[in-house]
Amino acid sequence: MRADAGSASKESRPVPSRPHMDPQSDSRDAHYLVRIAAEVASKSNRTRRRFHQQLVRNLNDALRPTGANPRIRDRWSRLFITLAEPGGASTADEAMEAATRVFGLSSYSRVDAVIDADLDEIVRVGHDLYRDAVTGHRYAVAPRRTGRHSFSSRDVAVELGAALNPYGTVDLTTPEVTVHVEVRDHRAYLFSSRTEGPGGLPVGVQARAVCLISGGFDSAVAAWLLLKRGVPLDYVFCNLAGPAFERSVIQVTRVLADRWSYGNRPRIHVVDFGEAVGQLQERVTPRYWQVVLKRLMYRAAEQVAADIDADALVTGESLGQVSSQTLRNLRAIEAAATRPVLRPLVGFDKQEIIRIAERIGTAALSARVKEYCAILSGKPVTAAKVLAVDREEAPLDPGLVDRAVAARKVLDVRKIADSDLQRDYLWVDSLPAGARVIDCRPRQQDDGWRHPGSKRVLPGDFPDLVEILNKDVEYVLFCDNGVQSGQFANLLQTVGYEAYALKDGTKALRG
Repeated sequence: MRADAGSASKESRPVPSRPHMDPQSDSRDAHYLVRIAAEVASKSNRTRRRFHQQLVRNLNDALRPTGANPRIRDRWSRLFITLAEPGGASTADEAMEAATRVFGLSSYSRVDAVIDADLDEIVRVGHDLYRDAVTGHRYAVAPRRTGRHSFSSRDVAVELGAALNPYGTVDLTTPEVTVHVEVRDHRAYLFSSRTEGPGGLPVGVQARAVCLISGGFDSAVAAWLLLKRGVPLDYVFCNLAGPAFERSVIQVTRVLADRWSYGNRPRIHVVDFGEAVGQLQERVTPRYWQVVLKRLMYRAAEQVAADIDADALVTGESLGQVSSQTLRNLRAIEAAATRPVLRPLVGFDKQEIIRIAERIGTAALSARVKEYCAILSGKPVTAAKVLAVDREEAPLDPGLVDRAVAARKVLDVRKIADSDLQRDYLWVDSLPAGARVIDCRPRQQDDGWRHPGSKRVLPGDFPDLVEILNKDVEYVLFCDNGVQSGQFANLLQTVGYEAYALKDGTKALRG
């Protein structure tokens, strides 16, 4: 049977043969052919050139930390990336995995051979490379050619297909192995694998926006969808519940920053909303608490946006999911904003949002973040009018949000390390009012003394304790030297409890 052009939608079987590489390249280098997202390729030449430049910057940002020393060549319809093998346990393929999270990239393939654009050479090298891979399998040859040559794409498909025909069966519809040949001017690139990228537009080709982040499923997915549209983000977090809540939200934001924001240095603006919640509960009719709280958050985000010259606000609101997200309430809330409010999830249901969260890597962390924004347990207003909400908000101190934003903490998210989160969010100097105290001293530290009202838990009993504690209660743990209490407080925070270790431990409690 004669071979012809064909393609496969899934990654083909790996080819064990040693590649034939361009003699100008180091034999240890790995070569990759990168396809540009169709949306980028459809732009005018001037716009496309700018998008390409941003995409190259973002790829460099993703690949350099791997130690693979990327070299990227832009050939308009394709990018070509050369990586040095990082060494150790890492490989170039492992380093290149970061490219699957660079927006603007459609897919990439590891190149098995770079040779002269000569038909006889293509057939010879293709036969040597792929005969083992196609043996006993259905296969297709998929040629693509750019430039002037003495042969056509069909010639490549027919000749190479015929050379491989003794080993496998040609199947242009559902091949198990697809042999790709890209001929570009004086070079031919042979490959058989394909790894999908995220598509979209390169982060940085649009103006900046600020995203209200709560750490839950919705706001993280909304941020990801805007990043996919090329929008670099800063994050505004209005903290309603102290250090443990802050730590949880920063952990979610780090996933977006470290894995999906290549080419951008996102910051998180942590705004203490303790005073705002206190005044709201004292001066606003309870059924309006949710709507007024959201307006205050919008106002905080607006001020941050003005400070950093951002053009829009981004929220995770989805129409009708909770009481504050009815169409009437959203209108009343948005009246507090002067910039456009972007709601990429407005038509999504919860299960759709969770599926995206699982894909992007935020779901497990978001599942552990407590819902603090729902400060009203009774029946909230669901059809608020703008003038009514204006009246409810009027008794609040006009400088309330200004003070909170001016005192905000600004962190470079990509510089935050795990050790920073433990140091800043794990320890307390004294017992907060209402906190439950857990004595987790090991047996060798137990001298019989007990803190009044504390619960004694031996280290070996902690796995069972994790299942029965109340997530609505704040816990403080202590031991003599801080080792056990720090470890167990970190464990409890990881699974969603508000828990801290007491600095100076037993000494601090004994006075």
